[in-house]
Amino acid sequence: MKQVKLGCIIVVLAIITGFSPVGIADAADPVVIGVPTSLGFLEGTESHKAVEMAVSEINAKGGVKVGAEKRMLKVEALDIRDAAPGVPVPEALLGIEKIILEKKPAAIVVGPFRSEALIAGMDILAKYKVPMLGTIAMTPASEKKIKEEPAKYKYVFRTCLNAVHLVKYLSGTMSLINEQFGFTKVYVMFQDVAWARVTADLVKKMYFEKAGWQVLEEEAYPTGTSDFSSGLMKARSKGAQVIMPIFDMPQSGTLVKQWKSMQVPALMAGFISPLAGSEAWKTFEGKIGGAVNCIFEMGSAIASSKIAPSVEFYNKYAKTYGKELQAGHGPAPSYESVYILADAIERAGSLDPDAIVAELKKTDRTGVMGRIKYDDGHQAVFGFDPKETAVSAVFQWTEDGKRHIVFPQSIADAKIELPKGLKSMK
Repeated sequence: MKQVKLGCIIVVLAIITGFSPVGIADAADPVVIGVPTSLGFLEGTESHKAVEMAVSEINAKGGVKVGAEKRMLKVEALDIRDAAPGVPVPEALLGIEKIILEKKPAAIVVGPFRSEALIAGMDILAKYKVPMLGTIAMTPASEKKIKEEPAKYKYVFRTCLNAVHLVKYLSGTMSLINEQFGFTKVYVMFQDVAWARVTADLVKKMYFEKAGWQVLEEEAYPTGTSDFSSGLMKARSKGAQVIMPIFDMPQSGTLVKQWKSMQVPALMAGFISPLAGSEAWKTFEGKIGGAVNCIFEMGSAIASSKIAPSVEFYNKYAKTYGKELQAGHGPAPSYESVYILADAIERAGSLDPDAIVAELKKTDRTGVMGRIKYDDGHQAVFGFDPKETAVSAVFQWTEDGKRHIVFPQSIADAKIELPKGLKSMK
């Protein structure tokens, strides 16, 4: 009898309010955001946490408005292991499809770690019509596919830096080094993966060859390599003035320790993932002073007082998780992507993927990384002025364990200093 009475009460309330019991239940269903990536790697782990933090902030304010109702956001993450050595791309693709079929996300954030998995995964996203805001994989090949078949691949966006924009930052840094010290001889060392190969090749073609630099050698290293001494000896013997590394694997930090211990008289300037965060000084026993390193997105592993939201994000992450951000790539765009997605859903007024995509294209947001807008290839535009574009940062480790931003000029707070044993040509 109690069950019958309860049922009658629900029906009466439904008639009075104009809502069905089913509608009331649906309104409580959360909007799922999928996070399939390499969760066992620093960039994947911290990007996932940044997503969780943004979701928590939005939910604390009542969630996201979908049409006439407010709904909570929910994160569903899955380790697809695509960054691990030896894991084939098809295995990562199975993970992406699994999270789509089982968790039914309204959109995916972060996404594949490796560019190879991103390119192959674009067909899965197209098949199921799931919008994705990628924040780690960097190959510009995805943009080419979008431009060639926009109707099919329109669901893929990238909020993080891509290889082309990274080239602009590395080229700008090399130009600054040339301007300050007159250096023109470079030895390039890079990880043998798609994004790093493309980056090394583009810096050579777009900057070194045009600026009259001598590229002494380009040396590729398999993922997992932990000894770089032979390459450093070759760099020394060939008279390199600059060593440009391009690595995202954890073992690459050893390159800098060996450079320091071997006292190779060349400026180390490029990108080495484990060198990005504040804890690198302790991790590598203070043997990284003088190294110049690129942070892919402002807010990831470093903040600038000249971009207030980056400081707020950086400090809040540390307070939330009890540890400062260490990944120089991924966390900031992952955090921003949640807000970009939430804004697009609210403007669309629904969870229809095509409606969400249409609004994502209109994105114009100022936040942690500066100003974020997507180009025709659905790539966030990066430049050197945070008022106009998203920005990265290039910093130098000093001998007292501090990090100072040296490029771009709009946010720089110091100039590059040469390590001991290396003299300026000017």
